[in-house]
Amino acid sequence: MKKNYHTLRLILGDQLNINHSWFKTTDDSVLYVLMEVRSETDYTWHHIQKVTAFFAAMENFYVELKKKHHNVTYIKLDDPNNENSFTGNCSYIIKKYNIQNFEYQYPDEYRVDKELSDFCNKLEIRHKSFDTEHFYTEREELGNFFRDKKGMLMESFYREMRKKHNILIKGSEPEGGQWNFDTENRKKIPKSHNTLTPYIFSNDVTIQYKRVTEAKIKTIGKIDPERLIWPISREQSLELLNYFTNNCLIFFGTFQDAMQKSEWSLYHSRLSFSLNTKMISPKEVIEAVLKAWRDNPDTISLNQTEGFVRQILGWREYMRGVYWLKMPEFENLNFFNHKNSLPRWYWTGETKMNCLKQSIKQSLDYAYAHHIQRLMITGNFALLAGIHPNDVDTWYLGIYIDAIQWVEITNTRGMSQYADGGTIATKPYAASANYIHKMSNYCDNCFYNYKEKTAENACPFNSLYWNFHDRNREKLENNPRLAMVYRLWDKMDPKEKSALLEKAHYYLNEIESL
Repeated sequence: MKKNYHTLRLILGDQLNINHSWFKTTDDSVLYVLMEVRSETDYTWHHIQKVTAFFAAMENFYVELKKKHHNVTYIKLDDPNNENSFTGNCSYIIKKYNIQNFEYQYPDEYRVDKELSDFCNKLEIRHKSFDTEHFYTEREELGNFFRDKKGMLMESFYREMRKKHNILIKGSEPEGGQWNFDTENRKKIPKSHNTLTPYIFSNDVTIQYKRVTEAKIKTIGKIDPERLIWPISREQSLELLNYFTNNCLIFFGTFQDAMQKSEWSLYHSRLSFSLNTKMISPKEVIEAVLKAWRDNPDTISLNQTEGFVRQILGWREYMRGVYWLKMPEFENLNFFNHKNSLPRWYWTGETKMNCLKQSIKQSLDYAYAHHIQRLMITGNFALLAGIHPNDVDTWYLGIYIDAIQWVEITNTRGMSQYADGGTIATKPYAASANYIHKMSNYCDNCFYNYKEKTAENACPFNSLYWNFHDRNREKLENNPRLAMVYRLWDKMDPKEKSALLEKAHYYLNEIESL
């Protein structure tokens, strides 16, 4: 005999929060549903590790709910009744089980939020939405904070969050007497320094991989389906967090901007996938870091701790707030009117520029790159080369395991590409080869010479850097943070300026062969 349920509760793939109040008690009249749908796998080309990790984490969550005696159904990609959309499957379940009440948690992506909102407006049964109980802030909190202020400086918001949540605060002042230790966190890895071997898992996701490949879903990147390295459960996520606090935090801040050949992880936590799927919460991550620092004050310095807290409590919450304040207009912004296409080698890593080769091949191999690789290598080149922000968004959203639009588009179209005209960043994150050499060993044995600007083997970043500022002068020269750049440009010999622009135009025309 078919059972009827009173309430259907939808759980999205990035809502795997077992500590949510929904799951505190069991209710036999409630049916939970998780689903693998083509509307999510097909809206961009995802990394194969990303798709399989999501599916494996969702299935683990399904099993966990079953163990806690909740009624739950899991719709797999190859289910013959799969409508391949959230609303299609929910409509089917509502009809099948005579559901009288539909509930869901607020999606983190605008398009899914709209899809479910529109769906509820057409429903003839009761419906209700709930907070995900994950973030420190509410959706509208950032907008309310900046309502009567000029600009939206992240540092101001970060300090307010520190005060509000009493994090790294002593009395009414910041711990250590200052809010930000960023100047201490820009060190290059010394040649004599031995870095840690990354802590990875060996998860067998062959079943999920088979479903993806048999469905002929277009993916990018590499995978060993018998040994997926990423955490796919809360237990593994906590294990990775514990490893980070015990082994990586000691150097996290100091080397958080450093880049090293053949070193894809360094001292980064790599907790972003666990956080963005909500297997663990930002609060427990920050509390674990603070505890490690307090328990080991002689080995873990404050700049390591504050640098990490700023990434979670500062940037992560700030970017989410900007997303909900500025969408959907944000995803169409193109301040510089960039129109060029992303070079094909962004999908292969086959370029003679060693920094880009290292960063892209690493991304294809591991579905991961840390924030400076994303911002100052792949993002910096795309900015200097005038790549259309749509192309940049598509690449970043697909290739990284932690990429969900709310955190991806704000970092790429906003911070990296300055397509928002300065809502997020106070100036474009543009840099020449000198910065890359300063922060990495990528320039060693590169086909191009980082010291050269116009020679035959000159690093493309150098001429493209000056070309970018020259062609966008009208939009940028009044930015006080760029005054020095334009003074240097104006003092250059006209012949040198002409040679730089000519070299840049040559490289742009030959971009596919760089």
